[in-house]
Amino acid sequence: MEALIDEAFRAVPRIGFLPASQRRHVDLDQPLVLAAGQTCSQPSTVRRMLTLLGVRAGDRVLDVGSGSGWTTALLAHLVGPTGRVDGVEIVPELAAWGRSNVEATGMAWAAVHLADAAVMGLPDQAPFDRILVSAEATQVPEDLTGQLAEDGRMVIPVRGRMTVVERHGQEAHMVESSGSYRFVPLIVLPRGRHRGG
Repeated sequence: MEALIDEAFRAVPRIGFLPASQRRHVDLDQPLVLAAGQTCSQPSTVRRMLTLLGVRAGDRVLDVGSGSGWTTALLAHLVGPTGRVDGVEIVPELAAWGRSNVEATGMAWAAVHLADAAVMGLPDQAPFDRILVSAEATQVPEDLTGQLAEDGRMVIPVRGRMTVVERHGQEAHMVESSGSYRFVPLIVLPRGRHRGG
């Protein structure tokens, strides 16, 4: 898996997903500012999340909090043209910019959508084989585990710990929680609804 991720990082360089003002910092392993308080995660964190996610060629993937579109494009490279990646982003200007960045890669099997503030993920397009969440939750959101396919996997930061959740049958179980990470918050709306970005 590591070799495939290395190849994805070479094929989809981070610099193409950064504002001009941040490109001079592209070689730094740290989060970089995008807009509206959002960030592009540091490469080592993205690499860790992709390793835990275990994306396979042909997978259907949901990317929650897609930001500039970098993770969406990395995932698209990993799933290849037989797969599908849909990113969702709550900040309108970021969603539009991320969409154009992903379109510029020529990987037509990937897209970025403006998130519906009252809906988490893309339930109408579920189930997904893999879900990547780049926003920190206070608990594992059932709205997303319900969008996982059988034997699906989600990677999400929960209270600063990188958490892996797998779904088998009707149940979703946390199988790993490790590290110490900081992300923008996954915003919880009334009545158990959520949004992230």
